[in-house]
Amino acid sequence: MDQPLVLGIESSCDETGVGLVRGHTLLADAVASSMEQHAPFGGVVPEIASRAHLEAIVPMIESACEKASVRLSDVDAIAVTAGPGLAGALMVGVGAAKALALGLGKPVYGVNHLAGHVAVDQLEHGALPEPCLALLVSGGHSNLLQVNDISGDIVSLGNTIDDAAGEAYDKVARLLDLPYPGGPPIDREAASGSVTIDFPRGLTSRKDLERHRFDFSFSGLKTAVARWVEARHRAGEPVPVADVCASFQEAVVDVLTRKAIDAALTHGIHDLVISGGVAANSRLRALAEERAAAAGVRLRVPKRNLCTDNGAMIAALGSEVVARGRPASALDFPADSSQPVGTVVV
Repeated sequence: MDQPLVLGIESSCDETGVGLVRGHTLLADAVASSMEQHAPFGGVVPEIASRAHLEAIVPMIESACEKASVRLSDVDAIAVTAGPGLAGALMVGVGAAKALALGLGKPVYGVNHLAGHVAVDQLEHGALPEPCLALLVSGGHSNLLQVNDISGDIVSLGNTIDDAAGEAYDKVARLLDLPYPGGPPIDREAASGSVTIDFPRGLTSRKDLERHRFDFSFSGLKTAVARWVEARHRAGEPVPVADVCASFQEAVVDVLTRKAIDAALTHGIHDLVISGGVAANSRLRALAEERAAAAGVRLRVPKRNLCTDNGAMIAALGSEVVARGRPASALDFPADSSQPVGTVVV
């Protein structure tokens, strides 16, 4: 018997994504981004994102079906990001998923965006080891998660207490007059720079580790970069952008990888998955590979196009949820902008 065909819808932020997955096989992934509309503001404007989702959702559904050579009537189940994310943006995807479920007579699953970022790795590397440790790093999230069962048993070990890693990248890029979003241009600049500035590593002092051993903080780092750049301006000296980028990036990935490996060893977990938009960063991948190998931890990182928000990750999570017999969501389930990671299906 064929595995169920699951359609996934993602609309938590500025990407409208629709994916089609059967088992661990990705059949189609269609994504429309409103990033260019947000660039003049240096960050995502919720109202603009919501309108962009409304315009893109139907074309992306049609595009995904065309790419996979399937009809909507072939779909066995629908999964949609129920949270966390921007409230208005989530409502667009949730509304579309409910309409499809009613129209097609298919079950719908409101699933967790963060769990989707972890589940997408299965499309490249197969079933997740259980348990595994997930380091999720994106514009809004920096989390360490113990994943015992991707369909319903995820334990949060650590979170960001202020700026997430991706958010810090965006803010530092703005300081340096680099384009939005800040991750790719900083990564490119850092490649030609040197780590010559000793920027702080947040929550790594002995006192911090007593309370926040597996938590993250990048607000102080962002402020340190701003003060360093301002001091150069006041002194009338040029800012070595490439060196600032390399030094800032090293501070971020040093903390991320150090805490991830520490968490894995502390909890006796031998498999680490890194996911989320920042997982596309070249230095994070390289340092994680180096430190994981030294610690005897197996590392899995999805392809770069699967790291950012997309419908494939929601379809992948939906496929796992369906395969494990989780009950479908009631049709009145809400869009929850602050949905906790432990709630995989609403």
